[in-house]
Amino acid sequence: MDGILDVAAKIDGLLWGPWTIVFIAFVSIYLTIRAKAFQVRRLGLIVSSTFGSLVEASGGGRGKTVEAARTRRGRMTPFQATTTALASTVGMGSIAGVATALSTGGPGAIFWMWLLALLGTITKTAEITLAVHYRDIDEQGRIRGGPMYYINRGLGWSTLALLFSLGIVVNSLCAASLLQAHTVGRSFLRSYHINPYVVTGSMTLLAAIVAVGGVRRIGRFSERLVPLMSIVYVLGGLTICFANFSAIPDVIGSIFKYAVAPMPAVGGFAGVAVAQAIQTGMARGMFTNEAGLGTAPIAHATADTRHPFQQGMWGAFEVFAVTFVICSITAFAVLSTGVLAGGESGIELVISAFSTVFPDVVSNNLISFCILTFCLTTQIGFFIYFETASVNVFGRKAIKYVRWLYFVPPVLFAGVADVDKVWVFANIAVGVCAIPNLIAVLALSGAFLMLMRDYMSGQNLYATDRIDVSHEYVKQRK
Repeated sequence: MDGILDVAAKIDGLLWGPWTIVFIAFVSIYLTIRAKAFQVRRLGLIVSSTFGSLVEASGGGRGKTVEAARTRRGRMTPFQATTTALASTVGMGSIAGVATALSTGGPGAIFWMWLLALLGTITKTAEITLAVHYRDIDEQGRIRGGPMYYINRGLGWSTLALLFSLGIVVNSLCAASLLQAHTVGRSFLRSYHINPYVVTGSMTLLAAIVAVGGVRRIGRFSERLVPLMSIVYVLGGLTICFANFSAIPDVIGSIFKYAVAPMPAVGGFAGVAVAQAIQTGMARGMFTNEAGLGTAPIAHATADTRHPFQQGMWGAFEVFAVTFVICSITAFAVLSTGVLAGGESGIELVISAFSTVFPDVVSNNLISFCILTFCLTTQIGFFIYFETASVNVFGRKAIKYVRWLYFVPPVLFAGVADVDKVWVFANIAVGVCAIPNLIAVLALSGAFLMLMRDYMSGQNLYATDRIDVSHEYVKQRK
């Protein structure tokens, strides 16, 4: 077993070496240049097309025929698709992941996280746009889409699509199904002395009840719980920031200063070099907003939207909400309280920050609530990813049996899993997803730009209602 882990660790290091971070940044910069910095230049349009259209989009429009309503039973509203995708990003990566970035990369890591997010908004817009355009609708009206579909239909690279799908299956079983339940189980054991198997079993049962109800039940669950849990955490984090308001200018200064200068050791903090701050900030930033990883497009592909690019702009909103709001609040809360010098890491660092302002019982219950809701929504949201990828790997007929495998790992192993070992395999799976997806997005950049221009011009030649039926996909142009 140790030999397998050694090999896995080497593969993990190879997949997530500096060249991968450079490639991710290159794709984002390339798309930003080709789209003429759309995410900055047309920020107003992005806001109006997401928040501004929220009521209309959630209402689903008026005057629909019975046949149209039947067709749309297997779909989500654009907002539901967004909250479902956010369910897997506004999670432990936004809390424990940011705290880990601070403990290993220092305050400067946050600057590089911000920079990658600014560039990555166009990458996420592109992958979601392509996922909606190349999606598939079966005889029952169920929609499936994502990188495996635009790799297959847009490029004809079936082997690469299969590789991506395998990565999603493994990542879903490890990072989403098993590790999310494990995190909740260990948290409740520490806080309330409840047997981890009782917690993980109950959590998994609830997740199964919601998940097997289909994308619409998942969508309704996500659109209610994700905003609630985000607001609770944001209010808690802002309370800490306001309580330490005098330290905020120094926090901002340290983020920019140590982005380009080494940070010395302070207390239990060992100090970091600039290169480490860059690599840590970009790596953790990619895991928190998932731009380029190929997971969010699977949820967005199920959206009942008029045009692929219209849904793609919700991806830009996701990156903003996760990185510039939730991740930033986590960073400011940790840095303004000075707990970074204590030498802690991960969720313990966040708990320490909350404990400096709130009584222990309040901070304990607040963090426990956030951990439970964030991990539960991640586990439920990833079920769509697992099911969609499994169809591509095992076929439509087998999916009614394979889908139940998703709920097995947390029930059997969540109480005893070795987190570090499981994360190695999860990281490999994420790399197996990200690299094929980024290659495909780069190869289909011409198609993305055509879809963007089609929407911006108002021609709507590639409106979803037409393409979902005709399958006359955009022809690549330079």
